[in-house]
Formats: sequence, structure tokens, C-alpha cells
Amino acid sequence: MKKTLLFLLSLGLVSCNQQTDKTKELQDQINSLEIKLTNTYKPGFGDFMGSIQAHHAKLWFAGQNENWDLADFEVHEMMEAIEDIEEYHKGRKETELIGMILPPIDSISKAIDQKNAALFNSSYNTLTNTCNACHKAVEMEFIVVKTPDTPPSSNQDFKPIK
Repeated sequence: MKKTLLFLLSLGLVSCNQQTDKTKELQDQINSLEIKLTNTYKPGFGDFMGSIQAHHAKLWFAGQNENWDLADFEVHEMMEAIEDIEEYHKGRKETELIGMILPPIDSISKAIDQKNAALFNSSYNTLTNTCNACHKAVEMEFIVVKTPDTPPSSNQDFKPIK
């Protein structure tokens, strides 16, 4: 019985020792992957803002054409970019203040749901003014957003499908 117990104890110690060697190898792999993740490309803050700007313009033309499905799509695209900013650019003053555009976006969403062009126009104006207020708050007032006069792309029809 003692020999069996001594054998099992020895086997357990050998197994633990092998586990330690495997643990170091796995930790080295984790460290390597963490370095790779750190060096992985992530869009810059300006890239996300450029995307929001394009969706802001498309949202305007969708609303003016009462293409409520497209307008809803553009609002969701803007929200996706905002969520990405919050995920990839934590700790920046710009990120901390970006939430100020959520109330105007909510108002635009309500206008879209109601198919209310007048509410859409006033909400869009508030959104645009809020963008500029945020730019001023982060000392980038030289970036001025306005209601677009021409569509951002000539290859998109903003009229709803009938």
C-alpha cells in the first residue's frame, strides 16, 4: 500500500512539473499574441469621424426625400461608429463628450419612426449644432459641420423605392 501511495505521489509530482513547463509555453504564446494585438491596426478617431460625417450627409438627403428606411439605416451606421469610438478610443476627451449627440440622434430616430419631416428637419438641425458644440468643447472649432447642399456621392439615389 505504501509503495502504491509513493508511486502515485511521485507520478503526481512529475505531472505537476510537466504542467509547469506547459504553462510557461502557453504564457509565452499569450504574450506573443498580446504584442500582435497591440500592433493591430485600428482606425483613428478621424477615420470614425469621417464616417459619421458621410452618414450625417446621407441622413439629410434620405430625410429630405422621406426615404425613412434609408434614414433609419444611416442613423444606425452613425451609432455603430460612435460605439466603435467608445470601444477603440477610451480615455480621450473627444470620446468622453461624444455622448452629447445621443439626444439629437434619439430625436431624429423618433422623427423617422413617425415619418415626420418637420420633426426630422428640426432634429437634424439640433444634431448639426450639437456636433459643432462638441467640436468647440474639444478645441476643434475649426471643424464646422453644416447641412449639406449636394449629396456626398453621385452614385446613390436617395428617393424611396416605390
